[in-house]
Amino acid sequence: MPNTYDLIVIGSGAAGMIAAITAARDGKKVLLLEKLSQIGAKLKATGGGRCNLTNTLDNETFMHRFGRDGRFMIPALEHFDHYALIDFFKEIGVESHAPDGFRVFPVTHSSTTIINALKNEMEKVGVEVKCSQKVETLEHDGEKVTGVHTDDSIYFATHVIVATGGMGYPMLGAEGDGYVLAESIGHSVTELFPAMMPLKTKETWVTNCRADTIAKVHMHVDMKKYKKLKAMGDLIFTKNGIRGPVVLDFSREITPLLQKFEEVPLLMNLTKGMNEEQIREHFKKELEKNPHQNTLDLVKTLLPESVSQELCKMAGIISDIALSKQQGTARDKLFKFMAWTPLTVTGHDGFKMAMITRGGVSLKEIDPYTMQSRKLHGLYFCGEVMNLDGPCGGYNLQWSFSSGYLAGKLLG
Repeated sequence: MPNTYDLIVIGSGAAGMIAAITAARDGKKVLLLEKLSQIGAKLKATGGGRCNLTNTLDNETFMHRFGRDGRFMIPALEHFDHYALIDFFKEIGVESHAPDGFRVFPVTHSSTTIINALKNEMEKVGVEVKCSQKVETLEHDGEKVTGVHTDDSIYFATHVIVATGGMGYPMLGAEGDGYVLAESIGHSVTELFPAMMPLKTKETWVTNCRADTIAKVHMHVDMKKYKKLKAMGDLIFTKNGIRGPVVLDFSREITPLLQKFEEVPLLMNLTKGMNEEQIREHFKKELEKNPHQNTLDLVKTLLPESVSQELCKMAGIISDIALSKQQGTARDKLFKFMAWTPLTVTGHDGFKMAMITRGGVSLKEIDPYTMQSRKLHGLYFCGEVMNLDGPCGGYNLQWSFSSGYLAGKLLG
């Protein structure tokens, strides 16, 4: 029968392509459908185009970084962990390395290298790829999947893998198609939030600091019920807010809170973890070396000039006179603000700036040992379409590859 396959994969991201390759290597007749005119559009943008494939953490630590649902990944990582991923790419001609000992990149630091290698491997193992094919509906008999309808064709298969990704970067084809397909056969989809993105702040002083990056910033939510929410990493001030690795990570926690509250107050330690007493002691030592320094000069020994100036203003400090001549209340405020700088998050740019989606198809309705739907036999999910997301640093891409590999084994 024409248009009949063992497996149809919907979506050509990391999860979809490795699922298709895995099944084809096992002798299955595979069709991959992509609604855009070319494959791997979102993968191309990953890591700013450098493609941070994975990281070097052991599986236990890796899963822990995903939160309470991280253990859902145990079977997938047992089948295909970061060692297996590195070996897989080496086998298909892509060498990788970890320049910082943690994040793993292709040695070319180019996502195009990864996409071309996956494309070539799909051709080699006989995966049929059809672009400009948007899947509109899943075909099934109530118990098992039988195929898919696109906008102009029908394709038949006993197995279908939904690897459509999330809602982030809609200009690259992310429109939530997979959630619609999942719900059409009775799956639950959790509330969806944009994640891994810049945040906007109420405070306008940040615009004066946007030339500077602050390393190793500690950040936590300043709300009684949510004080355990925290992150650490490099921070970049922007015209109207904050970005940088620590913000990308923390936005996963902040965007759901913004749905509940109009504002989310944060406290940030910009001095590499120093507390008020340690800052006082640091200033004392600096003054012993150079007694003629004014207050701004002292603050600049720990922070960039633009940030130093803004913190002095916030504390009511006269920046060009000695610290000893400042009012006591102003001095105390300065030490307090240097140890914990307040900042209020008020918004974000939505899914158009989100690298990933928080939320997705309920994990309770997916078998972690096969990635098969518990609702419909022969239907599988992998990658970002599921309700599981991690921080930046190769976590989400590794999960896409691991879950895609396991789904492609068609173990259900």
